[in-house]
Amino acid sequence: MASLEIKNLNQSFSRDDGSRLVVLDNINLEVKDKEFVCILGSSGCGKTTLLRLIAGLDEAQEGSIIIDGEEIKGQNPKVGMVFQEYSLFPWRTVIDNIAFGLEMKGLGKEERYRVAERYLDLVNLTQFRDSYPSELSGGMRQRVAVVRALTLDPVLLLMDEPFGALDAQTRNMLQKELLDIWEETKKTVVFITHSVDEAVYLSDRIIVITPRPGRICRVFDVGLSRPRDRTSVEFAQVRRTVLDVISQNCSIQ
Repeated sequence: MASLEIKNLNQSFSRDDGSRLVVLDNINLEVKDKEFVCILGSSGCGKTTLLRLIAGLDEAQEGSIIIDGEEIKGQNPKVGMVFQEYSLFPWRTVIDNIAFGLEMKGLGKEERYRVAERYLDLVNLTQFRDSYPSELSGGMRQRVAVVRALTLDPVLLLMDEPFGALDAQTRNMLQKELLDIWEETKKTVVFITHSVDEAVYLSDRIIVITPRPGRICRVFDVGLSRPRDRTSVEFAQVRRTVLDVISQNCSIQ
């Protein structure tokens, strides 16, 4: 069963001179239920535009996006999204940030705190329940952002370079934690990155997008068992294969 189907998707924007800037060109993609897919591409290739279209934040000019069997029209409660920026409310505590979506749905305080505390425990942040975002490290704030998206129990979790602003050590740690969360919650994940190493470490499949206009250049089945060892020969072989194709057909910057 597919959680996400994208069919003949095209997107462009108007320029000041009246011409059109083509951003996405004939994107066709299927993401299976509970699959972890990374979309890999250089800056400006349309990765974020694609994610915003899937989330229903922007409207597609041509083509269709189907989530859990239904074509999306506008924002969809079946989709959760995590941005590169932490996007937490600075005036709310950690528990109230996580419970925000449930509050908007009308759940009572006791029930929404019960759900939020379950996810706090999942990312080992229970002791920071009553802290404010300014009191947390960057990695901790991003963990809060991830579980806030999960509290609404989305069918599909979209992640737009969520670890891009973090240092290498914190980034590696959060990649491992994200996989732990994914295995616990069994969500379908579409994760944007421009790091080949990150894509190989995280995903079941890697979708390589060409520089603008964004087209699907190649799809890789990673085929490595988890947990993955970044220093293993097998990991290096997959990484090299991806890099070789990129150097011949695409450009990651």
